[in-house]
Amino acid sequence: MSATADGKSLAPCDWMTKTLKRFGSLVGGSGFPVDEQGFSQAEMEIPFFKVKDLQSPLTLTETDNYVSKETAARLGATVFPQSTIVFAKVGAALLLNRFRILGREGCIDNNMMAFQLMGKHDVAFFRYVLDGVDLSANFNQGPVPSVNTRQLGSIAITAPQFPEQKRIAAYLDASCAAIDAAVAAKRRQLETLDALRKTVIHRAVTQGLNSDVEMQTTDVEWIPVVPKHWRVARVKDVLEFHNTIRVPLSAAERGVMTARTYDYYGASGVIDKVEDYHFDGTYILIAEDGANLLTRSKPLAFLASGKFWVNNHAHILKPRWGDDTFFVSLLEAQDYSLFVTGAAQPKLTMENLGRYKLAVPPLAQQQAIAAFIREKDAEFRPLFAQIERQIETLVAYRKSLIHECVTGQRRVTEEDLRRAGRAGSIHAVEHRP
Repeated sequence: MSATADGKSLAPCDWMTKTLKRFGSLVGGSGFPVDEQGFSQAEMEIPFFKVKDLQSPLTLTETDNYVSKETAARLGATVFPQSTIVFAKVGAALLLNRFRILGREGCIDNNMMAFQLMGKHDVAFFRYVLDGVDLSANFNQGPVPSVNTRQLGSIAITAPQFPEQKRIAAYLDASCAAIDAAVAAKRRQLETLDALRKTVIHRAVTQGLNSDVEMQTTDVEWIPVVPKHWRVARVKDVLEFHNTIRVPLSAAERGVMTARTYDYYGASGVIDKVEDYHFDGTYILIAEDGANLLTRSKPLAFLASGKFWVNNHAHILKPRWGDDTFFVSLLEAQDYSLFVTGAAQPKLTMENLGRYKLAVPPLAQQQAIAAFIREKDAEFRPLFAQIERQIETLVAYRKSLIHECVTGQRRVTEEDLRRAGRAGSIHAVEHRP
């Protein structure tokens, strides 16, 4: 083993260590006038990839924006060949370390950068290498983080000869695919477990704990039957709105508050910590606007306790009587889609939420249901934690495996490839110097 150029790690003696710019060229993207982009593939020839496209799988082939060859030539925009590595060079997306490979020739916008290999090298191997580069250690500090070709070009890279690059990339492709499949399976387990938890709680807050209780019909579409001794009431009759005393903060105001003592809430949970507060106690917060009102990808309602700020994207409610845990679970269990207005920006107004009808049990049953919910949460919590730890372990192992392979700490053999089920179908690309 020999020391790499940064002096921080060891690499096999038969590997080469050079700065990134010695392996290839770094080129920034191009800007296009708005009226000369955004065309469909049927209309134009060249895809114009933007930062948002980096959310796609590892190989970029399709986008929402296409430009013409004539436009690209007239504006002097670089048309990058297939197998170019692209990534964000400006903004928060830079810190996500998303490196993608062009699956076809295309242009990239001026918030992105491209890395084109020179000579005989494997593009998949170098993408794995770059995945391990911490761009946050090299970017320009300031309101908007950024990196330039000089900073990236000076990063030391250690790589084996082409055949071993190819072998390592193929091994990592197979191994990471297996790990990713395991992680996806674990995430599905979480989704199934969460669905089961929600079903148990939904049944408790809408029908009670006694399955043999006598039921009665209602004239409310979304609660056709309720336990006979429950009453149907509007939200505003059982909960009091405190929206009028909330104080929204601008991003600039939040940025200058450095004490970060109290929670700052929005429509989707804790957003930030701030120095001062406007609420002290326990309140129920529920989203006022946003796509989550329809997608339900995050909880809509939750309890906020202590001292906190609330922005203008959440309703603030307090039960006029009854149990906080019961009411927040009851509100979370509801489907508000019939009461949501607006297409581009879904909104649940105070008026609409206020007239939404709920089935409300007597206080003693609320408390019993709340105790049941806390008991069930206590049962589900360790199951969630166990699966989440398993996911964390798999993700950490994936990262460690890539690092060991691309630094030569683990030498990949043909036997490793066979065990990984990847003896063939190897990604390899040659580039002329």
